[in-house]
Amino acid sequence: MDSVTQAFVAHRNLLFTVAYEMLGSAADAEDVLQETWLRWVGVDLDTVRDQRAYLVRIATRQALSHLRTLGRRKESYVGPWLPEPLLTVPDVAEDVELAESVSMAMLLVLETLAPTERAVFVLREVFGLGYDEIAEAVDRSPTAVRQIAHRARAHVAARRPRGVASAADARRTVEAFRRAVETGDLQSLLDILAPDVVLLTDGGGVVQAALAPVVGADQVARVLGRIAAAVSLQLTQVNGDPALIVRLGGEIDTVMAMRIDDGLVTGLYAVRNPEKLSRLERETALRR
Repeated sequence: MDSVTQAFVAHRNLLFTVAYEMLGSAADAEDVLQETWLRWVGVDLDTVRDQRAYLVRIATRQALSHLRTLGRRKESYVGPWLPEPLLTVPDVAEDVELAESVSMAMLLVLETLAPTERAVFVLREVFGLGYDEIAEAVDRSPTAVRQIAHRARAHVAARRPRGVASAADARRTVEAFRRAVETGDLQSLLDILAPDVVLLTDGGGVVQAALAPVVGADQVARVLGRIAAAVSLQLTQVNGDPALIVRLGGEIDTVMAMRIDDGLVTGLYAVRNPEKLSRLERETALRR
């Protein structure tokens, strides 16, 4: 490979991760990679001091452009919008900070940030870029970036999961959830669900899904009880966390991720939109 291609390939997984964390969409993240490559091939490498930072800057600018377009698409989306789930390789779970940053729960928290706030938070808190580097990526002054970063940190801290479970504890909770649903053990299921648990189902207007959040342990357990007999549940690793792939007739029907606070399931995220399930037959490598 020539040096331009070699540099891009070396950082490809990192660039995908940056774009995915900003967008919550693997399809849009792949588009960002394509656009980043097209701009990268026109760069004179002799003028680049830090190839990683330069590539991240290009990808961030492209992702910001996509984020604004994606925001308009979400306004007309049918029912709740959830991030596109990724079947992740085992080493993602071993990097605790990376696993938390790409979890479905955290991606939904990031959805509550403005586009520039989201970019600054991701680049600073997840990838550790300096304020000067981030300033170049988002076209703001370093002073402004510091202020944005402070505001975004406070916003996320108020909304991120409390008492984050260890990987082993999370897996035990998800496994107990699976057994309770499969066996129809209502009491065991209620013991795992927080009283104010929220179920979000994303069908995208393509398949049947609740158009509004289902709130409360009794209501959520009732919904889950109706589907238990017809499906099989497979424990897997999605977005760095234990999750369930729901199969109907042997085919992937739904991916169910969870938010776990202090040992109880407080959020259930059921992605059913077929357009968001295409990457679940292969693992995706994410990098910091």
